[in-house]
Amino acid sequence: MTDRSWREPSAHQRQGMREDVVLDMGWGRLVMGQTFADLRGIVDALRAEESGERDICIYPRDPHVLVGLAPDELFIDPSYTYRLDLHRYRPRPELIRDVFVRTATSRADMEAINEIYALNGMVLGEADVMWANHRTRCFTYLIAEDQRTGRIIGTVTGVDHALAFDDPEAGTSLWCLAVHNQDAPPGTGEALVRVLAERYVGRGRAYLDLSVMHDNEGAIRLYRKLGFGRVSAVCVKRKNPINAGLFAARPPGLEALNPYALLIAEEALRRGIRVEVTDPEWGELRLSVGGRTVVTRESLSEFTTAVAMSRCDDKRVTRRIMERAGVRVARGALACEGELDEALALVAEVGAVVVKPARGEQGRGITVGVRDEAGLQRAVGLALQFCPDVLVEELVPGQDLRVLVIDRAVVAAAVRRPAEVIGDGRSTVTELIRSTSRRRERATGGESRIPLDATTTDVVADAGYGMDDVPPNGERIQVRRTANLHTGGTIEDVTAELHPEVAAAAVRAAAALDIPVTGIDLLVPDVTGRDYVFIEANERPGLANHEPQPTVERFVDLLFPETRKR
Repeated sequence: MTDRSWREPSAHQRQGMREDVVLDMGWGRLVMGQTFADLRGIVDALRAEESGERDICIYPRDPHVLVGLAPDELFIDPSYTYRLDLHRYRPRPELIRDVFVRTATSRADMEAINEIYALNGMVLGEADVMWANHRTRCFTYLIAEDQRTGRIIGTVTGVDHALAFDDPEAGTSLWCLAVHNQDAPPGTGEALVRVLAERYVGRGRAYLDLSVMHDNEGAIRLYRKLGFGRVSAVCVKRKNPINAGLFAARPPGLEALNPYALLIAEEALRRGIRVEVTDPEWGELRLSVGGRTVVTRESLSEFTTAVAMSRCDDKRVTRRIMERAGVRVARGALACEGELDEALALVAEVGAVVVKPARGEQGRGITVGVRDEAGLQRAVGLALQFCPDVLVEELVPGQDLRVLVIDRAVVAAAVRRPAEVIGDGRSTVTELIRSTSRRRERATGGESRIPLDATTTDVVADAGYGMDDVPPNGERIQVRRTANLHTGGTIEDVTAELHPEVAAAAVRAAAALDIPVTGIDLLVPDVTGRDYVFIEANERPGLANHEPQPTVERFVDLLFPETRKR
């Protein structure tokens, strides 16, 4: 019934199988096409799709006829269906290193699954629905843990057709395979698929099916390696904003955008906003609704004035504005070529300082932890390569906190951490840095990488290692001092933990700068506490770095409030 869509099953084949089966997955519904005798019933089921969800009909009979019944509403998904005959499955002879796959055991695990979905740009599921599903044996939610860190770094969902609707073929299907795009150890996806397949082998099921986009070459290679083969089944979906990229022409130049601009373009297209890519290398877009047009460069738009930009650009000006607004700043001094007296006095008073160009971004020219005159001279010399004026500030201990403020409201907060690597007991520090940096680059479209330079060597030496040393398995080694994302830093969402006074200070800072969208950087001893010190404000914060918070949604709300989702 499921691999020959042109052949109508007989009454004998359907015997005992439930009819017109629709399964709620939380992110949308699975319409099991083989259970429908009348194609019009499938059309009606897909028309009942909820806003913001993605329904999928798999195994429809005569899909071209089905689409022909509602050509303005339905389309055939450009994906392949792969099948693993479970009686031919062969387990892997050895375990995949550093990955432990287990069954989800709590609603909190469902929230962690959603975080993985968000990192991969997938539709989020309703956690309560997913948890209710998981408490039946029809659905299986697996998660992968990194044994070195204990973090959840992958997930997959299985549906047992025999238990769900008494499938006479005893089939099963795999959905939503996703892994952390930066932190997952190699083989995480394979481990998840294998454990799911082995669960269904143990139940005596016949096959495991999955749907994969035709151009997802990495996933297809994995499935073929595990023994999956193509079958003729297809998926049919409803034309909606989420699916628009699959059935409608996309604006020219979209594929050349960096992740920060692409995220905005995708959200605009989902809302029916016209998108014109005016300069893909610059990340510049022209967004139009009706007769109104707004030009953006990533999260920078026409709504940010030149005055507000200049206030953020010069850190000396930013400090003065913050002091007048009652926002706490670190003690500071100015330096320039040949004039270090004020900076030396600050070093003598506080013990350690941060040296940075008065103007600049992306962590260029910054030196952290300067403690003596020789170090100060070197750090100022480096900063002078980027700006003729240098700012020296007290090194305040604490965590690097980015608070994203859009339209005078905190939308997200995240702790930024300097780049680090985790030992595996086999690779040198250099090899670990290269492999970690490659994952960062792939996940960010080349925006984030860990430099192999003198600074990295010095930080590794401070941790007690040489670049050719092999750290033990699970050993975490910091390899950069600054938490800048462009040099491989990572980010962890802490929005729910942010203290109200810190949130209020971030909003006050944005208001003082008179800027509609900004990333306020603070140092905090504890993300849940009220203490903070202001570091700087970014006029073009990366919206892609704050999953699962709705940063891009709030940005487009600001630009086009008439498209705001109810």
